[in-house]
Amino acid sequence: MKQIYLDYNSTTPLDERVLEAMLPYLKGKFGNASSLHNFGREAKAGIEEAREEMAALIGAEPAELYFTSGGTESDNLALKGIGYARKAKKDHLIVSAIEHHAVLTTAKYLEKNGFKADYLGTDREGFVSPPELKEKLTDRTSIVSIMHANNEVGTVQDIRPLVDIAHEKGALFHTDAVQSVGKIKVDVRQLEVDLLSLTAHKICGPKGIGAIFIRKGIKIAPLLHGGHHEKGRRAGTENVAGIVGFARALELAVSTRESEHARLAGLADFFISQVQSKISDVHLNGPRDNNRRIPSTVNLSFQAVEGESIILSLDMKGVGVASGSACTSGSLEASHVLTAMDVPPELAQGSIRFSMGRFTTKEDLEYTISVLPEIIDRLRAMSPLYNKDR
Repeated sequence: MKQIYLDYNSTTPLDERVLEAMLPYLKGKFGNASSLHNFGREAKAGIEEAREEMAALIGAEPAELYFTSGGTESDNLALKGIGYARKAKKDHLIVSAIEHHAVLTTAKYLEKNGFKADYLGTDREGFVSPPELKEKLTDRTSIVSIMHANNEVGTVQDIRPLVDIAHEKGALFHTDAVQSVGKIKVDVRQLEVDLLSLTAHKICGPKGIGAIFIRKGIKIAPLLHGGHHEKGRRAGTENVAGIVGFARALELAVSTRESEHARLAGLADFFISQVQSKISDVHLNGPRDNNRRIPSTVNLSFQAVEGESIILSLDMKGVGVASGSACTSGSLEASHVLTAMDVPPELAQGSIRFSMGRFTTKEDLEYTISVLPEIIDRLRAMSPLYNKDR
């Protein structure tokens, strides 16, 4: 049986070139970067070289990039760190309703601990409203967090106007760029964001390593306390091999970004048109324009069919897909992203995210298209919600 992986937004396979860069730091250069001897200095040099390379690739200064365990920790550090650092004068935060749960759950936590929060809705394509942001900002707003590219539907926000609105009120701006870094151009100077989260395992790098950009001069309270690692902002012995692998993964992603964008856009167009021509009542969630959506993300709703049943049926055919964020798998509730986009419940429950990446081929999609119609027909035949006379 074929094995087709179409869940790249969840995680990606490790690129062999990334593994090759990591291996020396898993073997001979195994030292603790805080040690003064040669073993430690070798590890420290690997970290700082990686920091310089990555900072340059996102338009930052090396001193503005801090390593974490992943996107979730980076998001937590952004919201909690800024929240507690500014709480005396600013105890209000604003996030969008389609954020990853790393942001949404953190906002809910802060609400339970003396902060106030507002949540921005979106239109049917997943775009937030600048006027709504302006309306909800107050002099007490500490931070605004709006993701750059959505992990479920791929919508790419026009961040810069939102940043300008937040800054007019003295609020800082954070963006979760986990799904956009390496896929579209991300330059912190052009975006003018104050904080930005990124992670390695979405771009064929290792799991367990992330980073956060914090603009120079911004005060932030640390989440972890211990040693003076990462200039006191993130205690804990550094994941040296992961950091080196992250830098290599980002370098590879950025170097092929434009060609990969074009290739994946072509694959997405092919897949969407083929599925919609072979299966009735299929709706695309998010923008159709590949320049307004990360093209590797295709979220389709199949009317009157449960998403979980589609996932399990495709899995039996060797195809791996998702119904939303991997962090919420197992939940029977409709996607909070699609709910915020006003997608009807009967469509939201039947949504599937097909996400592609570096190693996805047209043959992978052709196979998926060949097995999908029979699956949908079979599931609809058992569904009391589907009108069989249509």
